[in-house]
Amino acid sequence: MLRILVAEHLPLVRRGLVASLAAEADLEVVADVGHGQEVGVAAMEHEPDAAVIDLDLPDLGGLNAAARLREAAPGCRVLILSAQPNPGQVRRAFEAHAVGFMSLEVAPESLAEGLRAMGAGGRAVDSELALAALESAANPLTPRERDVLRVAAGGARSTEIAGELFLSVGTVRNHLSRIMCKTGARNRIDAVRIASDSGWL
Repeated sequence: MLRILVAEHLPLVRRGLVASLAAEADLEVVADVGHGQEVGVAAMEHEPDAAVIDLDLPDLGGLNAAARLREAAPGCRVLILSAQPNPGQVRRAFEAHAVGFMSLEVAPESLAEGLRAMGAGGRAVDSELALAALESAANPLTPRERDVLRVAAGGARSTEIAGELFLSVGTVRNHLSRIMCKTGARNRIDAVRIASDSGWL
């Protein structure tokens, strides 16, 4: 019997996941939570073999919740679910030590099969997403350019970015210009979107 923890912030979706997995003879949902902060606590209490975690969990976000879960229950294998999956999310999920990644639109039987594969020591990733993640371009941004773009993503102006990163305004503008060139973006907002979707931020 594979013991499962479900972490999903939408009650209706969470109940659907729990009911779907509980209908499988070899899967047992031992806990379900709606917030990232609850994941580690539930894992320590119920000792699940695998966890299904929503990427958009409140509080921490799914990837940070997965990292905390790894500390609380190192043997628990994580599958991330995303409402709008993209190659960058797949890469970031695996960097967070998840071994599964699927769309929220996945068929219930495919999710169950994925969890069984994880329980047997394998991975569970939608093949098209995995291929797209492998084929997506390597990160062209330098660490400093990523820092500038992260601050810019919060809506900061050049002077504010300069102050936060201890750079001159001219240096920030040069970084932003190179970022636009490397990403092919029309503006900062577009650059943030492209970098996020590609897993560069």
